[in-house]
Amino acid sequence: MSEYKKLLRNIFETISNRDVSSERFKIPDAQIIYEGNTTIVKNFDKISDMINRDPNLLLKFLLGALGTAGELKGGRAVFKGKIPDAQIQQKIKNYVETYVICPECGRPDTHLLKKDRLLLIRCDACGAFRSTKSRRKRQIQKESAELKEGNVYTVTIKDIGRKGDGVAYYNNFRIYVPGAVKGSEIRVKIEKISGSIAFGKIE
Repeated sequence: MSEYKKLLRNIFETISNRDVSSERFKIPDAQIIYEGNTTIVKNFDKISDMINRDPNLLLKFLLGALGTAGELKGGRAVFKGKIPDAQIQQKIKNYVETYVICPECGRPDTHLLKKDRLLLIRCDACGAFRSTKSRRKRQIQKESAELKEGNVYTVTIKDIGRKGDGVAYYNNFRIYVPGAVKGSEIRVKIEKISGSIAFGKIE
C-alpha cells in the first residue's frame, strides 16, 4: 500500500473514531425533586461519572454558581432552597464547557491537573494543555450578559439585606427585591443594574 493510501486511511479512521466518541458523550439530565425547602439531584453520581469528574469538585462549583449551601448524600446532591430546574441544568452545562470539553478538539476525553496554583485541563485525545482560568473568566462574562434590565427572571430569595429587602443571586449578580420573603421562589423584573448589583420588583 502506498504512503498516500496509508495516510488517507488513517485520516478516515481518525474522523470516524471522533464521531463515535462525540455521539457516545451525552450528559444525563439532572433528575430533580423538591423536599421541603431543599432541592435534590437524585442522579448526581451518574452525572459526575459520565463527565469523569470528582463529585465533590462538581458540587463545589455548583454551590458557588448557585449561591447556596449543600452537601452530598450517597449518590445524591442536596441543595438548600428551591432552585429552578433550568438553572441547575444550565450550571452543569457551564461546568462541562469549562472543565471537561477540550478547547482545541471539542472532545470530553480530558482530565484536570494542578500546577503550582493553576488548574489545567489536559486532553488525552489531542494532547492540548490549557489553563481553565481564562475559560472560566469568559464563561462568567457570558453568564453576566444574560441579566438585562426589563427582563423577568425566576429566582430564590437566599438572604435578607440590612434594609429588609430580599436578596437573590443570579450568576455573579446579587439582586435586591423589596417585600420578598427568605426561602421563597419568585419572578422578578429587573429594574436597574449597577455593576454586579441589581434591583428588581416582584412580578
